[in-house]
Amino acid sequence: MELERLFHPRSIAVVGASDREGSYGGQTLVNLATISYPGEVWGVNPGRDLVHGRDCFPSLSELPGVPDAVVVAVPAASVPEVIDEAGRLGCGGAVVYGAGFAEVEGGEDLQDDLVAAARRRKLPVCGPNGNGIVSYPRRVALWGDALSAREPGEVAIVSQSGNQAVNAISVRRGLRFHTVVSCGNGAVLEPADFLHFLANEDGVRSVALNLENDGNGERLCEALAACADAGVGVAALKVGASEAGASAAAAHTGAVAGDQRVFRALLEEAGAAIADDFHDLLELAKALAVRRPAKRGRIAVMTCSGGDSSAAGDEAGSRGLEFATFSPTTESRLAELLPPAATIQNPLDYTAMIWGERERLRDLIAAVADDPAVVELLIFYDEPPDLEGDPKISWDAVREGILDGARDSGVPVIVASTLPELLQADSADRMVAAGVPPIAGLRSGIAVAAALARAEGDPERLRAIAGAARATDRGPDRWLGEHDAKQLLRDAGMPVVPGRVARDEDDAVAILAELGAPVAAKLTGDEVRHKSEIGALALDLVSEEDVRGAHGRLAKLGAGAVLVERHAPAGAELLVSARRDAVVPSLALGLGGVWTEALADAAVIPLPATAARVERALRGLRGAALLIGGRGRPELDVGAAARLAADVGRLLLDSELELVELNPVVVYEEGAVVVDALAKTSAPAASPAAVNQ
Repeated sequence: MELERLFHPRSIAVVGASDREGSYGGQTLVNLATISYPGEVWGVNPGRDLVHGRDCFPSLSELPGVPDAVVVAVPAASVPEVIDEAGRLGCGGAVVYGAGFAEVEGGEDLQDDLVAAARRRKLPVCGPNGNGIVSYPRRVALWGDALSAREPGEVAIVSQSGNQAVNAISVRRGLRFHTVVSCGNGAVLEPADFLHFLANEDGVRSVALNLENDGNGERLCEALAACADAGVGVAALKVGASEAGASAAAAHTGAVAGDQRVFRALLEEAGAAIADDFHDLLELAKALAVRRPAKRGRIAVMTCSGGDSSAAGDEAGSRGLEFATFSPTTESRLAELLPPAATIQNPLDYTAMIWGERERLRDLIAAVADDPAVVELLIFYDEPPDLEGDPKISWDAVREGILDGARDSGVPVIVASTLPELLQADSADRMVAAGVPPIAGLRSGIAVAAALARAEGDPERLRAIAGAARATDRGPDRWLGEHDAKQLLRDAGMPVVPGRVARDEDDAVAILAELGAPVAAKLTGDEVRHKSEIGALALDLVSEEDVRGAHGRLAKLGAGAVLVERHAPAGAELLVSARRDAVVPSLALGLGGVWTEALADAAVIPLPATAARVERALRGLRGAALLIGGRGRPELDVGAAARLAADVGRLLLDSELELVELNPVVVYEEGAVVVDALAKTSAPAASPAAVNQ
């Protein structure tokens, strides 16, 4: 759908225009006057001729022209009919404020009717259950809450939460918005659709995404790729990680939270800055609009407080952000500039003894920024409100010294207060004008430093992920027996522990003779998944008597056939899982066996993934020493494990499989082998065949 007319309307109709105080239709007309919208505005209300000084008409069909944008401020039950009429007339798009759709019990059918009307007429719709759209540069306010005029900026926000969007546009501290979108349920246009449009909107340098559901993975990947192409930074907050959060998101927008790990992995691939809370989201988006990411490396921190230095060190450590070690040349320069009481280290406490010395602070910044190990400099600056007289002169001198140093610095400089309240709006505006991100709060300052030191997204990689996420018509899911799952792996050329289904006890004994002791016996069938819970597994079988006893016991369980396999020698165990049921198809890797839950150590990679990409992820696990050697352990064949995992991901994408889970894959000094396998497919079942074929 084309969004140009919705965001850049030359005319606007407000359906449900009213003089009633507090009405969204009436407030929209007030907002259009407040923001000095230059186009034509009409009210639509059969009971009014004039509302807030605007001509009012009985229906959209009776307007003097076809509006580009339609604001729908009527009860939910009437919305589908209005959307259908707007689309039939050829309007450019609509904003629907009303609640009572999929976010409430019984509202799903009404939302389906709204979506059907919009798609039938190819009408872009923002909402329902949202606050609408504001474009400050174009003075457009399709917005149902109270609004004040603001100077346009370079930050856009797309929020499924209306109240948080309202709060965002009340923030100052150097945060200037270009466009604000509150899309609520996102029934027709998803947040990804707005992100894609904003990526190419003139004047937008960053977008803050405030999300409650995954949305369509393909559309999101394409939007993120468009941002990467355009050099538009993306900051994202996704709620619903906890059971309570997911339940609240579902109640608010009808959203399904999805798998947070996969969503986060996709954002990381896109080079997006991931926020921990809404405050950080706004600070990250502000920083990305002012300053693009630095090259990867180590940072330096400057402050006049030892306590701030310690706090910054702890916070940076929790984020894996490393501090640069100053060179001897830098230390010599700093020794000449610092008072004797200062200790030369990073983070650098330059002490309050030189507070207000503009030139000296400028030179200190230059000395730190010139160090070859420093790629980014974070400076803490706290400013109390309502300063006057000599204190104001002193604080202004410190601020200007920082800006002087930042202006001449060869690396990006970020300024953060230690408490959010100690970043003042006027100083923040001065910093933005100087190209220095002003960040409210120490923790947020470190978060921004970490975000600006990240790798940027590769648009071609994102488009490859989009292709993998493309929806296709698929049948109902069904599980495969372990023997069938392993045969798929063998057919794809993957190493699987040898074995086969035994026809009877005698055949099980024959398999023992073929493979050699020890062997394992297990139940296999499309209803058998958690073998240990039902006692469907027997290990270390070395004799004919062992095998016959195990086969007899397992066969009596009656849930499938008996699979007899060579018992794999001990090695490092990995969990490898490829799946389609999240925002994009993904590959999960973790230490298998007892370590899977004990360490909660896993890497998630959106598919497709090369063996090299997988190997980097394996080597980045916290428990990687089990694989790459350490404390007397030999280095294992991580490359073989990576190739196997990449092949599993490829098999998922090239087939009708929904899930492949291998736990464990055992890794040796040479090679790796699949020991256990689960698989789920959406392909129709094949014609019955003997399980021993």
